[in-house]
Amino acid sequence: MRIRLPAHAGTFYPATREETIRMIEWSFTHNLGPGALPPRSFSQPMALAYVAPHAGYMYSGPIAAHVYYDLSLREKPDVVVLVGPNHTGLGAPVSVWREGLWRTPLGDVEVDEEAAKLMVEYGGGYLAFDEEGHLYEHSIEVQIPFLHYVLDGDFKIVPIVVLNQLLDVALIISEAYLKLRSENGLKALLLATSDLNHYEPYDVSLEKDLAVLRAVEEGDAEKVYRVIEEKRVSACGPAALAAATHVGKLAGRKPVVLKYANSGDVTGEKSWVVGYPAVRVA
Repeated sequence: MRIRLPAHAGTFYPATREETIRMIEWSFTHNLGPGALPPRSFSQPMALAYVAPHAGYMYSGPIAAHVYYDLSLREKPDVVVLVGPNHTGLGAPVSVWREGLWRTPLGDVEVDEEAAKLMVEYGGGYLAFDEEGHLYEHSIEVQIPFLHYVLDGDFKIVPIVVLNQLLDVALIISEAYLKLRSENGLKALLLATSDLNHYEPYDVSLEKDLAVLRAVEEGDAEKVYRVIEEKRVSACGPAALAAATHVGKLAGRKPVVLKYANSGDVTGEKSWVVGYPAVRVA
């Protein structure tokens, strides 16, 4: 069986099970986080999609924790379709991991082979099976320990990383995901990941990021791209962000920003910052 080994344990998050759990719990209880550990009630209806950031846990973990806290309140998904940017430039324009296991310090998570096949089938030629794009990529990897912690390892995944950050790609992914959900009896969840503006002063980044998030809350994927282009927002994953936004539009649900902060809020270093969104579509 193919096993995707962790590429960033020990850098973006800790290398051991105990330290990873400690860092995740620190994220939940941090003053920028939800302020408490997830209750795991799983009693409310499932969300359709989330957007979480993907920086190192010490920077974006508390903001990501808002997504995972909300997830713990809702019915468990059977499969999580993970969509993130491809930072390495390797592999296909849109790379789908076909089968096997993904390993992190918290254990192994199974890839849902049938759901992966369906996403490629529904992707209209935009999505392709490819491992190379995933080998050193962190954007999806850093989500899996949080998922493992909240869902007690009881879930499967479809990992997708996007190199071709065009709006058309975002729309195709959102449409394929909703078809996967509606036509196959799957309790599927889209977990997209994007960071926002990079390496500009605090006030500059804040203004840019809030403009993008207003477009997200309007449910307008085209406007998300337009704002990113017009304001020159160096968002790290516009296709993932727009895919989650478009899921809301297609389903008649408006996205809600659960939390926004940037690295300056976490570290106090405000001369150059990176923005972190936590968004729900329910």
